[in-house]
Amino acid sequence: MTAQASLRVKVARRTLEAEGICGLELVAADGGALVAFSAGSHIDLFLPGGIVRQYSLCNDPTESHRYQIAVLRDPASRGGSAAVHEQLKVGDELTISVPRNHFALAGHAPSHLLMAGGIGITPILCMAERLSALKAEFTLHYACRTPERAAFRQRIADSAFAARAHFHFDQERPLDIGQVLGAAAADAHVYVCGPQGFMDAVLDTARALGWDPSRLHWEFFAAAQPTHRSSDQAFDVRLASSGRVVSVGPDKTVTQALADAGVDVMVSCEQGVCGTCLTRVLEGEVDHRDAYLTPQEQALHDQFTPCCSRARSACLVLDL
Repeated sequence: MTAQASLRVKVARRTLEAEGICGLELVAADGGALVAFSAGSHIDLFLPGGIVRQYSLCNDPTESHRYQIAVLRDPASRGGSAAVHEQLKVGDELTISVPRNHFALAGHAPSHLLMAGGIGITPILCMAERLSALKAEFTLHYACRTPERAAFRQRIADSAFAARAHFHFDQERPLDIGQVLGAAAADAHVYVCGPQGFMDAVLDTARALGWDPSRLHWEFFAAAQPTHRSSDQAFDVRLASSGRVVSVGPDKTVTQALADAGVDVMVSCEQGVCGTCLTRVLEGEVDHRDAYLTPQEQALHDQFTPCCSRARSACLVLDL
């Protein structure tokens, strides 16, 4: 990974937020103030073994003395959640990125509909607390399999916005996505985070109901498509600044091929989720495999995530 702004923090507290969900409170290792953030922000955690993972901040954005995250123990973990649950303990120091926000609240929106599935409550909770402090119009819907799996349930119940928060459990009161979206204000903006199936259901339903794309906001923390496919072919990328051509083999990503050629592109998640490596495309057709760009942005073929996306054309000319 190329250098980027980072912070050294210490684990000040560990909590069990729900079944299988570990909460961490991080403070500056030197005891100072942390970098400010806004609702919807996330940080990269640099974990043992060279693992880098993104986690949403779920505390009050006005706080400067701590960052709070919550991590689901994923049985299919590629090492990130296992490292948090099994290795990190109070007093440990680690490096994190400064907060970045690709999931910001639309400040101009007259009303907001917050929809969370499972661990997707982390950025949504931060949004709810911020909107409540601003006395903005919003409603929160939180879907979980069981009450025991609902993180921050008591925190929400004790909050100033408790009357606007609605819990939905699969066996008791399942979430009716169509009903919730259909009853929303005509000018509402929807924000959704959670497992891919949940997010797809919300976004597909909103589109089917005619919601304007500008009113749909979402955040993925897992890639929607595989980085490699058996049908992948080699292609070239040309650097606009020098005219240099770099070949990308079928078994390598663009960022890997560029790194081998001595050209660094800043990367983080390497799954097309965080947008850190987003690069302008000046010519060529992209095979988009990210979960960061909207379908409308992808259709323009003027930017892509080289950590996972590839080329449909023989060559891509990059603004590098």
